[in-house]
Amino acid sequence: MHEMAVCQGLIDQVEEVARAEHGRRVARIELSVGPLSGVEPQLLQQAFPLAAAGSLAEGALLAIETAPVRVHCDECGHDSEAGPTRLVCRHCGNWRTRLLSGDELLLMRVEIIREQAYV
Repeated sequence: MHEMAVCQGLIDQVEEVARAEHGRRVARIELSVGPLSGVEPQLLQQAFPLAAAGSLAEGALLAIETAPVRVHCDECGHDSEAGPTRLVCRHCGNWRTRLLSGDELLLMRVEIIREQAYV
């Protein structure tokens, strides 16, 4: 499963962030996933608990936001949303477009629980 490898890489990155911030554990992870990223959010959700087991992210909530597909039209110069299977300009209908977003997998936010300082 491709998503398991993605989750394992995500856990490595999240643990690095948590340790740099003296985190005791990770409470929440927020991702932005585009429909053209090659990653299925539902499969990512299913793989996450297995990948997170035994890590600082074990038990953390994984929140996934879907990023829109956006294109820039080389003909009219407008930026617009497009469908993942129809990358045409919504303003003029031209098919000569460049992808602006929708193929990303971004770690947006990591909420950590820091170590308690005792006085």
